[in-house]
Amino acid sequence: MDSFGNYPPERPFDPFSVMLFKALQVVTFLFFIALLVMNPEAKEGKVESKAEFIVTMSWPDGHPDDVDLYVEDPGGNIVWYHQREAGFMVLDRDDRGGANNILTVNGKKIASLIRQETVSIRAIVAGEYTVNVNHYLATTGRPVPVTVKVEKINPAVEVVFYDTVTLDHSGQENTAVRFNVADNGKVTDISHRAKSLIQLTRSVRRPG
Repeated sequence: MDSFGNYPPERPFDPFSVMLFKALQVVTFLFFIALLVMNPEAKEGKVESKAEFIVTMSWPDGHPDDVDLYVEDPGGNIVWYHQREAGFMVLDRDDRGGANNILTVNGKKIASLIRQETVSIRAIVAGEYTVNVNHYLATTGRPVPVTVKVEKINPAVEVVFYDTVTLDHSGQENTAVRFNVADNGKVTDISHRAKSLIQLTRSVRRPG
């Protein structure tokens, strides 16, 4: 040992080697942290969804009546319960009032009181959109208030339309809103001009 008792004569202290070792430790630590951040297992089960607009139709919770949502895009594509995907539009679920809101889990019936249908518009397509509601099946004999909301999602959530339509008999179809979308996604020319989408779907399905 030398006079300081720290290093044997054949292995003198090398500051450069110590600094290199410490730097290697730091790099290894940062690499480990990066692996944790990028770990794909941490994202397991995460569903990425994208929408430019969301159209939501709802009626009173627990109501037994069946109300349907129809949406037409500028290209003439229409989403409804028989065509849940058309163009860049998707109908998430056909809510049939009291008919399909009960699930049986482990022998126990679970009822959902929420009455709602939603259409997502997943791309900006310039032109006019039409949103209709249809009182498919009236069971109570009383008017049903149906709320329609149109939200612009990007770059931030913005309600561009919100109103209530009253339906009172089976087969009634009302145009809740017609609106135009510009190339930049801006909504203009909101109106309630009547337009039957049910007639359009029937003409498409009619054999030639």
